[in-house]
Amino acid sequence: MINYKTVIETSEAFYEINRSRFITHVAHVETEEAAREFIHAMKKKYFDARHNCSAYIIGDSSNLQKSSDDGEPGGTAGNPILEVIKKNALSNIVLVVTRYFGGIKLGAGGLIRAYGHSAVLGINAAVIVEKTLFRRIAVTVDYTLSNTVENLLRIHKIIVENKVYSDKVCLTLLLRNEKADKFLTVLIDLTSARCHFEKLGETYVDIPIIVK
Repeated sequence: MINYKTVIETSEAFYEINRSRFITHVAHVETEEAAREFIHAMKKKYFDARHNCSAYIIGDSSNLQKSSDDGEPGGTAGNPILEVIKKNALSNIVLVVTRYFGGIKLGAGGLIRAYGHSAVLGINAAVIVEKTLFRRIAVTVDYTLSNTVENLLRIHKIIVENKVYSDKVCLTLLLRNEKADKFLTVLIDLTSARCHFEKLGETYVDIPIIVK
């Protein structure tokens, strides 16, 4: 498992050139089956369109990549869409660009630019996050150490997923995978080893990416 960028929710964008209208839909998917279902849904929704071209990349290593020209000249639609996804280093994403033909032929170069630009507009309209691998750690301390520990968490901006107050304080923390060991060493030193922690596995957390 590695960190990777993807989109959340769905987005859409519109583009028109020489009376041809392009409608882009972008969605997050986890499997190839889900990607195919989304493409099928768009084809059903825009059944009267000339083309519903698509591309998707699946897997945290971007190992599954496919595209479709859906009747456009070979290499003028699906591949430009796929290249935009790759250029933005996104995975677990599907794009469908629907074209309503306006009566004026764009030529191969024009189609490549139009589908590529439509894909860019769709991704620009999406919310992009980095799926970042975190370790889930349960930390238990006495009440006498709770303020000290919680102050440390604030300083290091640690995500506290859950708090339970019983005979002791139990905190469920989410620690970035690459920084977890170092932080736990600091925690042990700060509490003079008077803390108990349990590893609860790993999980992905969505970290918003600010587009400049």
